[in-house]
Amino acid sequence: MSVERAFEGRRHEVTRLEGFSDAVFAFAVTLLVISLEVPRTFGELWAAMAGFAPFAICFAMLFQIWSRHHVYFRRYGIEDTTTKVLTAILLFVVLFYVYPLKFLWTVVVLSLLGGSRAATATLPDGRIEAMLQNADVWRLFVIYGLGAAAVFGVFVALYGHAYRLRARLRLNALESLETRLSLMSNTGLVAVSMLSIAVAITGHVIGSLRVVSAAGWLYFLIGFVEWGIGTYGGRQQKRLIGSGAQMIG
Repeated sequence: MSVERAFEGRRHEVTRLEGFSDAVFAFAVTLLVISLEVPRTFGELWAAMAGFAPFAICFAMLFQIWSRHHVYFRRYGIEDTTTKVLTAILLFVVLFYVYPLKFLWTVVVLSLLGGSRAATATLPDGRIEAMLQNADVWRLFVIYGLGAAAVFGVFVALYGHAYRLRARLRLNALESLETRLSLMSNTGLVAVSMLSIAVAITGHVIGSLRVVSAAGWLYFLIGFVEWGIGTYGGRQQKRLIGSGAQMIG
């Protein structure tokens, strides 16, 4: 049984909290857009095209976070104090990390395009330029990892809260399972982020750029984590459906 079927009939009305969250996410995307200056010459237009990839990556990341938050409210429709506080933390982190994320991905893209040992990146306000040396790369992974861990850590808390309230929410066994799988998925993302931070700091301490670079490649582990959780969830779903226990909370 899919996630949609597991939560079929549990589509809740849009609450004021969810509506406010949507507005904040829209504002975050707006901040990304207004950071792009209108080119006045073909040379500036060509240079601005280099900013398309970082913008697309940041937009995709914001959309993924919004989608996870949207799914959570569609499933449970909780609007208690705990959910409000956790949502406020999530929105704060999203807004705080908009410009840092844009800067980080601009550096990464320009580094890949330039192919040099140092990349010049322009901050979103278009006025300040900073030279990122290889010795500073570890800070990129620490900043990125902290932001990812904070965002998905909030989702861990949200799904943990929903799971504790499963009796009050009258979740059946399949819905409880999907809630646990979502909890495991977000926990896995936090774990990978923290591991990346640890590797980046270790590489900096021992002075190994190769170890620092490995901190970025570690995010490919997310695919294996999601595959493992999906495989486990599929077996558990078949077991529940086979035993006819899907209506048991």
